[in-house]
Amino acid sequence: MKYNYYIADVFTKQIFSGAQIAVFPNAEGLSKEQMQLVARELNLSETVFVFHPDKQITNRVMRIFSPLGEVDFAGHPIIATAFVLASCGDIQLNAVVTPMVFEQNTGPVNVNISAEDGKPSFVQFTRKVTSVIDYFTPSDDELASFLTIQPSELDHKKYAMRLVSCGVPYLIVPVWRYESVRNAKFNYAAWSQSIAPQTAAQEILLFSPKTPYADADFNARLLGPRIGIHDDPPVGSAMPAFASYLCSFDFMQKGTYTFTVDRGEQSNRRSVLNLEMDHKGESMLTIRVGGAAVMVAEGVMNIPG
Repeated sequence: MKYNYYIADVFTKQIFSGAQIAVFPNAEGLSKEQMQLVARELNLSETVFVFHPDKQITNRVMRIFSPLGEVDFAGHPIIATAFVLASCGDIQLNAVVTPMVFEQNTGPVNVNISAEDGKPSFVQFTRKVTSVIDYFTPSDDELASFLTIQPSELDHKKYAMRLVSCGVPYLIVPVWRYESVRNAKFNYAAWSQSIAPQTAAQEILLFSPKTPYADADFNARLLGPRIGIHDDPPVGSAMPAFASYLCSFDFMQKGTYTFTVDRGEQSNRRSVLNLEMDHKGESMLTIRVGGAAVMVAEGVMNIPG
């Protein structure tokens, strides 16, 4: 059978930036094995397959696959799917904001699609998360050795290293300068010789509160034993942990905060993520993640039954 698909660049308004996501707007009839083969064939970070439960107008079911396997939850695919479905006419934008519900393996996600002149301009989804925060982290010397930076580049004045999990644990490490984030290189040998792998965190979220771009408050990057030394993967899945991390500091008073996080750099697929969080000092944190997208390609794939 023939299946239409689209490729969108996510968390950007500029083509060939952000994260590439493929979306199949109507995947009815495809098996899990077929979807996995398609994801491997396209070889993008994630490929989304959309299903229409009982022809409901406001609900869609998403199955997300990386080349290696199915993904239970991911943020970038939500932005891409909403943008693609609204662009190709699967979702009608008859108001300034159109609410939808996207069902992932982890459960339903509330999504708002903003429109300008009947076209999608901004997508935002809401999540409620509960975090576990561990203040025990490796020493400065160990952390610096993991990242191939100097211990003096680590920030202890405003922030601190913490292990944060909202289901997936991240070792969150602050540095003073944007250049430290960009120049860091993961050192697998140093990592394997320390106690860090025993924390269960397999990814380090390295961030700086300084960035050369006026539209971003933080620059962030993921590094770890499963990430290539020169890779700069999407950070959307780490944002619930990052929001919980920020709320763990005493200087963060209760209230609603809005900030932006960028990933990458202008010459290397830069992304800009818009975040809001309702900090109430409670165990559960409500966060809203939003961004733009741009269409890159569309095609038809022949998938044998």
